[in-house]
Amino acid sequence: MSDTSLNKIFEEAVARVNAHTEPFPADTLLKLYAYYKKATNDYGKPRSKKPIINAFKTNALFQVKDISEDEAKQAYIDLVNQYFLYRK
Repeated sequence: MSDTSLNKIFEEAVARVNAHTEPFPADTLLKLYAYYKKATNDYGKPRSKKPIINAFKTNALFQVKDISEDEAKQAYIDLVNQYFLYRK
Protein backbone atom coordinates (compact mmCIF):
# COMPACT_ATOMS: atom_id res chain seq x y z
CA MET A 1 0.00 0.00 0.00
CA SER A 2 1.39 3.41 -0.89
CA ASP A 3 1.96 6.07 1.75
CA THR A 4 -0.74 8.23 0.17
CA SER A 5 -3.42 5.56 0.29
CA LEU A 6 -2.41 4.49 3.82
CA ASN A 7 -2.67 8.09 4.99
CA LYS A 8 -6.06 8.52 3.33
CA ILE A 9 -7.46 5.33 4.87
CA PHE A 10 -5.98 6.31 8.25
CA GLU A 11 -7.62 9.75 8.08
CA GLU A 12 -10.95 8.11 7.18
CA ALA A 13 -10.63 5.77 10.17
CA VAL A 14 -9.86 8.73 12.46
CA ALA A 15 -12.91 10.57 11.13
CA ARG A 16 -15.04 7.48 11.73
CA VAL A 17 -13.87 7.28 15.35
CA ASN A 18 -14.42 11.00 15.90
CA ALA A 19 -17.95 10.78 14.49
CA HIS A 20 -18.89 7.83 16.70
CA THR A 21 -21.13 9.03 19.53
CA GLU A 22 -21.23 5.96 21.77
CA PRO A 23 -18.42 5.35 24.27
CA PHE A 24 -15.68 2.94 23.29
CA PRO A 25 -14.56 0.20 25.68
CA ALA A 26 -11.60 1.40 27.74
CA ASP A 27 -9.14 -1.12 26.29
CA THR A 28 -10.09 -0.18 22.73
CA LEU A 29 -9.86 3.51 23.53
CA LEU A 30 -6.36 3.11 24.97
CA LYS A 31 -5.20 1.18 21.90
CA LEU A 32 -6.68 3.80 19.58
CA TYR A 33 -4.96 6.51 21.63
CA ALA A 34 -1.57 4.81 21.48
CA TYR A 35 -1.75 3.94 17.78
CA TYR A 36 -2.90 7.46 16.92
CA LYS A 37 -0.13 9.11 18.92
CA LYS A 38 2.49 6.84 17.35
CA ALA A 39 1.03 7.22 13.85
CA THR A 40 1.02 11.01 14.07
CA ASN A 41 4.44 11.20 15.73
CA ASP A 42 2.91 13.02 18.72
CA TYR A 43 5.08 12.25 21.71
CA GLY A 44 3.58 14.77 24.10
CA LYS A 45 2.86 13.63 27.63
CA PRO A 46 -0.69 12.54 28.45
CA ARG A 47 -2.63 15.51 29.81
CA SER A 48 -5.52 14.06 31.78
CA LYS A 49 -6.41 15.69 35.08
CA LYS A 50 -6.47 12.23 36.65
CA PRO A 51 -3.07 10.64 37.32
CA ILE A 52 -4.44 7.11 36.90
CA ILE A 53 -5.62 7.93 33.36
CA ASN A 54 -2.17 9.32 32.55
CA ALA A 55 -0.62 6.11 33.85
CA PHE A 56 -2.83 3.98 31.58
CA LYS A 57 -2.08 6.21 28.59
CA THR A 58 1.65 6.11 29.29
CA ASN A 59 1.52 2.33 29.50
CA ALA A 60 -0.38 2.15 26.20
CA LEU A 61 2.27 4.35 24.55
CA PHE A 62 5.03 2.17 25.97
CA GLN A 63 3.42 -0.90 24.39
CA VAL A 64 3.66 0.60 20.87
CA LYS A 65 7.14 2.08 21.19
CA ASP A 66 8.75 -0.46 18.86
CA ILE A 67 6.41 -0.12 15.88
CA SER A 68 6.78 2.31 12.99
CA GLU A 69 4.40 5.13 12.19
CA ASP A 70 3.04 3.19 9.20
CA GLU A 71 2.56 0.08 11.33
CA ALA A 72 0.68 2.20 13.88
CA LYS A 73 -1.55 3.61 11.14
CA GLN A 74 -2.32 0.13 9.87
CA ALA A 75 -2.99 -1.17 13.41
CA TYR A 76 -5.33 1.79 14.02
CA ILE A 77 -7.20 1.09 10.77
CA ASP A 78 -7.45 -2.62 11.58
CA LEU A 79 -8.73 -1.93 15.10
CA VAL A 80 -11.36 0.52 13.83
CA ASN A 81 -12.52 -1.89 11.12
CA GLN A 82 -12.71 -4.77 13.58
CA TYR A 83 -14.58 -2.70 16.17
CA PHE A 84 -17.22 -1.46 13.74
CA LEU A 85 -17.56 -4.86 12.07
CA TYR A 86 -18.79 -6.38 15.32
CA ARG A 87 -20.89 -3.36 16.34
CA LYS A 88 -23.53 -3.85 13.62
